[in-house]
Amino acid sequence: MTAFHHLDVAECLAATQSASDGLTSAEASRRLDELGPNRLPAVRTRGPMRRFFDQFNNVLIYVLLGSAIITGAMQHWVDTGVILAVVFANAAIGFLQEGKAEAAMVAIRKMLAPRAAVLRDGLRLSVDGAALVPGDVVLLEAGDKVPADLRILVARSLSAQEAILTGESVPVEKAPDPVAMDAPLGDRRSMLWSGTLVTHGSARGLVVATGAATEIGRIGGLLADVDELTTPLVAQMDHFARWLSLFILLASALLLVHGTFVGHHAFPDMFMAVVGVAVAAIPEGLPAVMTIALAIGVQAMARRNAIVRRLPAIEAIGSVSVICTDKTGTLTRNEMVVVVAETPQGIFTISGDGYAPEGTITPAGDLGRLACAAALCNDAHLRGKDGRWTVEGDPMEGALLAFARKVGSQPAARRLDTVPFDSRHRFMAVLTEGEGGRLTHVKGAPERVLMMCAGIDLHHWHTRAEIMARRGLRVLALAERAETGIEIDETTLQGGLTFLGLVGLIDPPRTEAIAAVAECRAAGIRVKMITGDHAGTATAIAAQVGLQTPDRVLTGSEIDGLDDAELALEVAGVDVFARTSPEHKLRLVAALQANGLSVAMTGDGVNDAPALKRADVGIAMGQKGSEAAKEVADLVLADDNFATIAAAVREGRTVRDNLRKVIGFELPTSAGEAGVIVVALLLGLSLPVTAVQILWVNLITGITLGLALAFEPTEAGTMSRPPPGRDAPILSGALGWHVVLVTGLFLAAVFGVFAYALDRGYSLALAQTMAMNTLVVLEIFHLFFIRNIHGTSLTWSAVRGTPVIWTVTAAITAAQVAVTYVPLLQKVFGTEPVALSDGLLIVGVGAAFLALIEIEKQIRLGLRGRP
Repeated sequence: MTAFHHLDVAECLAATQSASDGLTSAEASRRLDELGPNRLPAVRTRGPMRRFFDQFNNVLIYVLLGSAIITGAMQHWVDTGVILAVVFANAAIGFLQEGKAEAAMVAIRKMLAPRAAVLRDGLRLSVDGAALVPGDVVLLEAGDKVPADLRILVARSLSAQEAILTGESVPVEKAPDPVAMDAPLGDRRSMLWSGTLVTHGSARGLVVATGAATEIGRIGGLLADVDELTTPLVAQMDHFARWLSLFILLASALLLVHGTFVGHHAFPDMFMAVVGVAVAAIPEGLPAVMTIALAIGVQAMARRNAIVRRLPAIEAIGSVSVICTDKTGTLTRNEMVVVVAETPQGIFTISGDGYAPEGTITPAGDLGRLACAAALCNDAHLRGKDGRWTVEGDPMEGALLAFARKVGSQPAARRLDTVPFDSRHRFMAVLTEGEGGRLTHVKGAPERVLMMCAGIDLHHWHTRAEIMARRGLRVLALAERAETGIEIDETTLQGGLTFLGLVGLIDPPRTEAIAAVAECRAAGIRVKMITGDHAGTATAIAAQVGLQTPDRVLTGSEIDGLDDAELALEVAGVDVFARTSPEHKLRLVAALQANGLSVAMTGDGVNDAPALKRADVGIAMGQKGSEAAKEVADLVLADDNFATIAAAVREGRTVRDNLRKVIGFELPTSAGEAGVIVVALLLGLSLPVTAVQILWVNLITGITLGLALAFEPTEAGTMSRPPPGRDAPILSGALGWHVVLVTGLFLAAVFGVFAYALDRGYSLALAQTMAMNTLVVLEIFHLFFIRNIHGTSLTWSAVRGTPVIWTVTAAITAAQVAVTYVPLLQKVFGTEPVALSDGLLIVGVGAAFLALIEIEKQIRLGLRGRP
């Protein structure tokens, strides 16, 4: 694509083979046929059937389906139903969550203007925005949406709101004059970009790019090209499923061969025993419980105004170590406010939030004339409804109105004449008549207005304006002059004004964002600002919100000078990135991820969408965010509040902990159940638990006990622990050791009770009943142990548990009592009544098991230097 911002008007017209009065209708039609309509190309998507069946392309799903077939053949219909329900629930969830990128592209396409005023054959016509072609001349006025990328030919007092592309919170002044070839996007004042909004003035612009060739279309292309990363949970569980499946299938086959040819068992009996082992070994309840845990996290986050668009993002937000945040509308309010005023009488600080006309002036002083000028030299209007104040017009002028009302100035005056703001003379003048007579008030750039004032120290006030600007403030100067006529004579304004003072405006940080940044830092999460705004403004906001290194700034042009390896080294120590483009944001997120960091990216503009998709967690603003950003994001903040991110991280860490608890419960207990039968078959011993009994235990404990862990509350100190690394495994070596330890203790306890019963002369059926009950008791005690993975389980609060824990425990206990003592169920499961003393022995074995694994945990935590 040819760059036009550095070319003069004549060169641009020549490059597009156009004229100042536009194209002919015939030429426009020819170009439309050749280049295509001014809209983004449609995205090819998979059909709904293909999308649905793709959800089954997973190794663990294959194993579960095989298990369903086998249990169905065994007529264990309850097991079959549970497994199939898990499979189809997971498929439905995945199907509904597909298609985010396609939705984002649709949202971007909707941002193109539906109609445009153009010059064709020298006449003004209104055409469909899709019919625009390069070379068309478009006419624009305040309030129009820019229909394509335009090179400005003629402009009068032109400003455009470009926050969706650059992140700059105030309208940008535009002019036809060429700018430097290497000017960043936000400084290309000679261009208007498709999808942005004209806020002031009028213009005539030359179409230089349409459809996918526009800046907004190029972002859509970036979005389509970005590879979306899977979350650690999804990646690790997929890896685990493959190896678990291979292990179970191989172990089952070997066990079948050993039992048939070495143990000389009958093949049908051996085959049924092996099927029982396989079903017990597969934690078929794990996908369901994990899904339920994530769904509970969805509800918890929704209560905190964080809307989850994709379930695995809940676990991912709890793992983030860096939050890359946009400035405008995320850390800041996206509302300009006057924070300081400086007059010949002194410096005054103004408090208050947004456009609300409420605040204090410190110290007290007479700012009446300055406030009067701010209110009268103004075209904006403030609107208050239900305690919320909004501005109609320029945000800076709205801030000046709010400032005037804080001072107490609401002058009633009739406007007689106006000199609109123009980028060539850089001031606005208004002549009014009111109680104070006729006055001309002027506001504008300090370097221009100060030159128009008499009797002041120019060097002093230029210095004061520069000091304010270095603080990241946008500075305006105000002046006045008494008048006798009814028109403003611009030639006499020079040198004839009385200087009133300077005002400094800023898009202030959200008060709650400051606390949220501090909480994130305490949780070991680094917050980095990536914005398209100027470096000075970004630095000032960074210091106010408490970023770690607010004074170190890396600009977009500096990023361009670094290769990927150099950028990966540089990003670690920099927290402020200014004048960035969508490509820069993508590179920064990738550079952080290359350092092993899990990255969350927040944003609200179209320019943020590619980086939101590339990040581990994309977070969009719900109120002021663009539809493109919301569609591609994993989380949407309903209240546009950065503080909600800290709450989401807390909930995400809770969900991650609960998932670790679920996995830490399901794997050892499944291994323990299967191990009991495997060891007996390998050693040629009588089965301590029959195949029917092991299926019963697997049925009543597989999902129910694990499900209780999904409701666990946040553990103490959750937000004081550092985040796990990007590659920190959920299925860790510590978990592997825990599986081995618990499996070994399960085997020792079950075989010990079984041997005790046989030694006492009990029947085989009673010994197996006691062994089965021992399995259930061990799993219940293991449940109470796994509830606290960061501290001790031997506390009153741990014993007290939660209502869900005790409900599930009571239900399983009742079911086990029924199987043991109800005659009808005794016949089904081959059980016999257990004496009270033997029942107390079984509970004692469970308590000893809890003590052993708790002691091991405390030794392990102590060796890591953790309390």
